[in-house]
Amino acid sequence: MSLPFDPPISPVLAKLTKGIPEDPGWQFEPKWDGFRAIVYFDGEECYIQSRDSKPLARYFPEVQAGLEAVLPEAVVLDGEIVIMGPKGIDFDAMLMRIHPAESRVRMLAERFPASFVAFDLLATGDEDLRERPFEERRARLDRTLGDGKPPLYITPMTRDRTLAQEWFDQFEGAGFDGVIARPLDQPYLAGQRALAKIKHMRTADCVVGGFRWLKDHDGEAVGSLLLGVYDEEGTFHHIGHTSSFSAKEKRELIPILAPYVTDNGDGFGDGRTPGSPTRWTQGKDLSWVRLSPVLVCEVNYDHLQGGRFRHAARFLRWRPDKPARECTYDQLDVAVPAELQQIFAANRSD
Repeated sequence: MSLPFDPPISPVLAKLTKGIPEDPGWQFEPKWDGFRAIVYFDGEECYIQSRDSKPLARYFPEVQAGLEAVLPEAVVLDGEIVIMGPKGIDFDAMLMRIHPAESRVRMLAERFPASFVAFDLLATGDEDLRERPFEERRARLDRTLGDGKPPLYITPMTRDRTLAQEWFDQFEGAGFDGVIARPLDQPYLAGQRALAKIKHMRTADCVVGGFRWLKDHDGEAVGSLLLGVYDEEGTFHHIGHTSSFSAKEKRELIPILAPYVTDNGDGFGDGRTPGSPTRWTQGKDLSWVRLSPVLVCEVNYDHLQGGRFRHAARFLRWRPDKPARECTYDQLDVAVPAELQQIFAANRSD
């Protein structure tokens, strides 16, 4: 490809920050929940690189073809591939794309087409912009791409901290799991955690319905606790796991859990269960030890998606005072879905 630099490059990353920065010199954007992608377009052909430097186009052929049709000139873009469903960004639909069968990928591309949201311009024509400050790169991104045409979008931005806080508070239901803050004077620091990310964090009381042994340490150390909650009908559902224990704590969990090991079939069974093999888990050890649903713990989680935790939860403490049956879905804070158009209606140049 005839561009100022060749793929792959490592994308700039973000480190978790407790709150939206208050000092001047930052730009704020919604944190998209998709697949990070760097797009290389030489004026004719498009190459899409994943965060881990692998080609992505075979899983999103409609994005490649669409970008080749709408990009106005040779560019290198940093952004996110997302699928916008009726209730917002659909990450589960994204996961379905990572499939070995080309026919299935193309069928899904027709039914649930993906889009590319650009948030940085790394090169245009024969000019490498990575050493330029982000403020200049963003201004040139807007001039180069204009308002964008599907499947190309440009992420909303603001320098108004109050508006950024509103985005953080109001738009999680559309699939945004926080806010990204970018220093305006910063060059593109590939591979470094040079940005700030502010994510939603909440607590929940969950029942420990089972556990998995630490890999290669069966009988010696616990790898993760399997968490569950009850729905309105009283059915027990697997909701996620927590493995945030030190090596010492993983050994100390064995005598705590041992009295509750059971073969009676209570707990996980009627509802969603852990360890149901899928194409995403082939080759992994899905075995787990069943526990009577008695032990309750409080965990910290960031996002609920499809009735389960989007990421691993963090163990906070045991709750011996909490009856297991009181650990229900209605305690979980789920934001009301918001229209994506509300985000895009925000003034991108304020």
